Amino acid sequence: MQVSIHVNETDLAESLRSYLERRLRFALARFRDRVGPITVRTSAEGRGQARCRIIAELLPFGRVTAEEISQDLFSAVDRATAVIGRRVGRELDRARDARLGRESVRLAA
Repeated sequence: MQVSIHVNETDLAESLRSYLERRLRFALARFRDRVGPITVRTSAEGRGQARCRIIAELLPFGRVTAEEISQDLFSAVDRATAVIGRRVGRELDRARDARLGRESVRLAA
C-alpha cells in the first residue's frame, strides 16, 4: 500500500501523518494486495471545519473515494478511513459476485 498524504493549513502535520497511516493500515489491511496507491488530502477550513478526502485505487477495477467533513480533523480522518474501508470491501465483493455469476452461467450452458 503506497500512501500519499497532503496536509493543508494545519500545524499538526507530522502527528496527523502518523495517525492517518495507522488508521489506513487498520481499515485496509485485509485488502492489502488489491489496493494500489492511496491519496489523502486534509485541510482545516474556516468556521471550525476540517475536511479529509481519501482516494484509493483498486487493482484492476478503478477508484473508490470517501470524503468527510467534521469539526475536528482527527474525527474527519476517523470517519473517512472507516468509510473507505467499507467501500473498498463492498466494491471487491461486487466484483467477486459478478465474476462468480458469469462462471456459473457458463457452467449451466
